[in-house]
Amino acid sequence: MIKLKKEDQQSHTISIKVSNEAGVLARVIGLFSGRGYNIESLNVAEIDEDSHKSRITIVTNGSLMTINQIKHQLERLVPVDSVEDLTTDGPSIEREMALIKVEYDGQNREEVIRLSETYRAKIVDTTKNSFVFELTGAMDKINSFIELMRPLGLIDISRTGLAAISRGQKE
Repeated sequence: MIKLKKEDQQSHTISIKVSNEAGVLARVIGLFSGRGYNIESLNVAEIDEDSHKSRITIVTNGSLMTINQIKHQLERLVPVDSVEDLTTDGPSIEREMALIKVEYDGQNREEVIRLSETYRAKIVDTTKNSFVFELTGAMDKINSFIELMRPLGLIDISRTGLAAISRGQKE
């Protein structure tokens, strides 16, 4: 088995349109787990109620050859309508939402608020010694905010996973 260097590994966002029926997600995830592919982020939601279609957005990593294998194997699954590699198939929009709980004391309260304003994080809950922030944006922005909150009293994080869509019209 050939070990890939970290620099040979690339993160890719794959958008999969599927029939919205029982067991489809399990089949897609089974493809990943059965072949030892890692999933860094997973998001699933119905996109068309009338035609019963859902979009599965998966962030995974691997060599270009591995990513191509994943795409080809996904295309062969029966409930899959289409597979797009949003990383390479053209421009796309990617966003994630996170809820981030931070405990504060009198000394760092103002710093926590100042940083949340800088990142445009919305305070959605507050108690006498904690905030819960809602932050939407690119994964890097959310990761950066989380790292700044760690030394200030980060307690908990809940993330949605990446939602992504291609830009412009399909040709």
